[in-house]
Amino acid sequence: MRAEPAKTVDEYISQIQSEESRKALESLRIIIRSEIPEAQEVISYGIPTFKFYGMLVSFAAFKNHCSLFPGHTVAEFEKQLSGYKTSKGTIQFLPEDPLPESLVRAIVRRRSQENRQAYEAKNVKISPVEGNPQ
Repeated sequence: MRAEPAKTVDEYISQIQSEESRKALESLRIIIRSEIPEAQEVISYGIPTFKFYGMLVSFAAFKNHCSLFPGHTVAEFEKQLSGYKTSKGTIQFLPEDPLPESLVRAIVRRRSQENRQAYEAKNVKISPVEGNPQ
């Protein structure tokens, strides 16, 4: 367990005891940042989260697995995720068997499209990073 909650994504990752889990989450972070460079990194509900027109994706490390939290988008990728444990908004994977980069990129792209479309449908001028009306 972490002694004190992380305030930044760097702190969160540095507090992970398993080297494989640290590497898996750092890899996810690099992929997400390269796919949506405008996304803001924050700690939300105690875990690393990317915001882009609202919540984009989050990720976390647990004792026996890592998770990516892309929300309801999981259902759209059901076929590609058949080898992974999933639930309504969660994808679990083993650190030694990380999600394929191309799949992570596709999920992140889809989430960014959904977020952008939702805000455009509301006809609200917003800040893409914070997801707040301007």
